[in-house]
Amino acid sequence: MRLFALIALIPTLAMAQVEQGAPNADFQPSFAGQTRAAALSETPVTVTRFATGLDGPWGITRLPSGQFVVTEKRGRMRIINDDGSVSGPLGGVPEVDDGGQGGLLDVAASPNFSADRTLFWTYAKPVSGGTVTAAARGTLGADGSLSDVRDIFVQDPPTSGGRHFGSRIIPAADGTVWITTGDRGAGDRGTLVQDIATTHGKVIRVNANGTIPADNPFVGQAGNDAIWSLGHRNMQGAALGPGGLWTVEHGPRGGDELNQPQAGRNYGWPVVSYGINYRGSDVGAGQAEGQGYESPVYYWDPVIAPSNMAFYNGSYAPWRGDILIGSLNPGELVRLKLQGGRVVGEERLLRGVGRVRDVEVLPDGAVLVVLDSGDVLRVMPG
Repeated sequence: MRLFALIALIPTLAMAQVEQGAPNADFQPSFAGQTRAAALSETPVTVTRFATGLDGPWGITRLPSGQFVVTEKRGRMRIINDDGSVSGPLGGVPEVDDGGQGGLLDVAASPNFSADRTLFWTYAKPVSGGTVTAAARGTLGADGSLSDVRDIFVQDPPTSGGRHFGSRIIPAADGTVWITTGDRGAGDRGTLVQDIATTHGKVIRVNANGTIPADNPFVGQAGNDAIWSLGHRNMQGAALGPGGLWTVEHGPRGGDELNQPQAGRNYGWPVVSYGINYRGSDVGAGQAEGQGYESPVYYWDPVIAPSNMAFYNGSYAPWRGDILIGSLNPGELVRLKLQGGRVVGEERLLRGVGRVRDVEVLPDGAVLVVLDSGDVLRVMPG
């Protein structure tokens, strides 16, 4: 059923900025285009409902068969067939803690799924002392159940909070797996994010069997060998693109960030931020930048509350190479145009559609948009 269609001009760079409201903080960007990039002309898109009736969907991944595996926060995985019909729950999913922002979170198919039938996923795992972000793998059988299920990463230490679990997972073609974690809601008073002995607020990199790659930056040092980068608040989006891994993370009031995490680098939270605390006070010393901390490639103030992201590699040429990011608040699809590793344009699509939880680019050029409401939309540009 067609929901709506937007018709506009072919996108070109314009001088105006995207309409987004007044900033919360008065920081100035450290370089041109780091925030409020020029608005792109609106893209014509056609939107249809692809699937419906899901209960709190969180992550989606495409299988070589054209089917999709989708997670539901309460602890269920389902198959969405290519006609949009939805299966019953898959068997073998481990116990999750679905309190607060926790639950069954992201899911990704192995790059060699046709041969190994392996799925990777992240979830809030109940443990002694609280809850952690964990990553697991399992084999999807023809009977719709998971076998050989085992964790490949478990966050340390556990906490009792129900916020900021991260958490995206990306199995790469080289046999490594990227995992993003959050600060678990510690805010600007937390110390674990800056501590390399913990895995709070970090990009994690492990091998597909859970062992540690020998070239990780903290191997052999007084830290956690699984860490790739640190100083992140709550990364709910990640994708492989030009130059490797890219992430988006939630700031406080203002200061959502797009980063390209580099090995061993520190991205500043909770010492520096382009936002302010929800209570109106400064984050840390009230600085957006500081010596030893990496500046974001791009930031938003006010926030978009980013969920997952994807690089568009579909057939619609004006979008090719652009980043598509889901927004939970105000609820839309954000498109960023890159040039030389910097953002040169921004567009807001699907305004008012509701909380966008995940995005998936399809081989035919369309994009699946997963909504918290339980619908999955099919968005065709052009």
